Amino acid sequence: MRSIRLLLLTLTLQAVTLGHLPGDAGWAELLAGVAMSDISAEVDQIRVNDPVYSKALVVSDGETKVVIIAMDVTAIGGIGEVGDDFLPKLRARIEEELKIPGENVLVNASHNHPPIRFLCDPYDQVSRTFDAVQRAHDNLTPVKVGAGAGHEDRISMNRTLQLKNGLAWTIRHSNPCPPDDEVESVGVMDSEIGVLRIDRMDGSPMAVVYNFACHPYITVPMGGVTADFPGFSSEVIEENLGEGAMALFLQGAGGDITSILYKDVNRPRDSEPLGRMLGLSTLKAVRSIQTQEGELRVINETIELPRKTDFDEKVAELQTEQDSLLKAMRGTSLNFKTFLPLYIKHSLDPEHPSYYSYRYLQNEKLGRDELAGIDDQNLGHIQKYLRNIQSMEKLARIQDKVATLRRHQKINADAGEPTVSMEVMGIRIGDFVLISNSTEALVEIGLNIKKASPFEHTYMSAYSNGYIHYGPPVSEYPKGGYEVTECLLAPEWQALYEAKALEVLNRLR
Repeated sequence: MRSIRLLLLTLTLQAVTLGHLPGDAGWAELLAGVAMSDISAEVDQIRVNDPVYSKALVVSDGETKVVIIAMDVTAIGGIGEVGDDFLPKLRARIEEELKIPGENVLVNASHNHPPIRFLCDPYDQVSRTFDAVQRAHDNLTPVKVGAGAGHEDRISMNRTLQLKNGLAWTIRHSNPCPPDDEVESVGVMDSEIGVLRIDRMDGSPMAVVYNFACHPYITVPMGGVTADFPGFSSEVIEENLGEGAMALFLQGAGGDITSILYKDVNRPRDSEPLGRMLGLSTLKAVRSIQTQEGELRVINETIELPRKTDFDEKVAELQTEQDSLLKAMRGTSLNFKTFLPLYIKHSLDPEHPSYYSYRYLQNEKLGRDELAGIDDQNLGHIQKYLRNIQSMEKLARIQDKVATLRRHQKINADAGEPTVSMEVMGIRIGDFVLISNSTEALVEIGLNIKKASPFEHTYMSAYSNGYIHYGPPVSEYPKGGYEVTECLLAPEWQALYEAKALEVLNRLR
């Protein structure tokens, strides 16, 4: 009997040292609840194709509570219809009424881009989102959790094209794509879908949290309010799982990602097929995940990131390029009316563009070359006009870049501070780990965090807890792509952020 008591005492002391007691399998019981609120605009003349939501997940281990909110919005402040005061107001209400620290609340934007007003008014944005959190909190129930990963590489690609001259050109509707012969390669992708599965104790699904790097701006053929393909994806997941399960989409490091069909001119812009594919790929991963008890941890720290200051220098470089392109356009003989028929004739038959081949044979027999002479002259004019078209395309891009640089220069100047604050929030739910970022982080940043993390299932929740425009890696700054142009941060931001993110991740162990 004495030996048994000693054994029990030894086990208890070991358990206390590890931070738990015998019988709890190393973790306190996890509780979770979910709820959602429709935050679509309520204006008669606005068509709602599919509603946009604030979806809330509350997780508790009895001592710590964490709130994860997935919103079908462009950004959490900064741009779009969600104001800069939304996050502090929401957190204050959660703290006051639910006693959950504001620093334990993660709010993520899916970054959809409907070209119309699509949200309810600012007061209702806060009240409806809080209502979802409150209902999720009121419905806390014991759960089991599990983490896994899916794969989807059919719907997206990196939009920053790497050029043969060492620069970069971003695929966007506001400027043409570069000439095909100037493109060297496409950029890196992250096709992983990070998945957290949450089941009730009877094994029925309660929630799926899934993280994927993308850029939802395809919209729908008839227009109107839409959650874009993350909305359709979540619908597929929820309909297939049934039993009231809710899917929460968290945007990843998708700053330089675009839909593979983004600039397609041969079919309607329709995000639904893309969403269906993403949803089915996520479901495949969900089915393979086994749930069990797990632990809950959260850390939230704020870092200061340096603002970019080289705007004037970059504008001067662009203006020099512009002057060179304009100078090269001198000496143009053709206009579009004369160019087009000549171009078609020379494309149809480069050897005999002016007439049937027998005329050329007859001239050759007579020792004449007037057709060949006019053909050579016209071909030179055609090539000059084609070069001018490419110059025009580059000039359009330069104008857009200059305007973007000036706009962001003003944002930084108006801030009156050399740095900008950003939260770095780490959440661990079982084996599923999130690390936040408030920028439109580029893929490379997300991949770096995954590679450095001590956890297998680590995912970046970008576009979270604020909005600080693009977050490119240092390697992209000299290349002049759009993501670097529309950026508030100096290159040093990457090392500062990645160091803090890794520190937070290590503390979650």
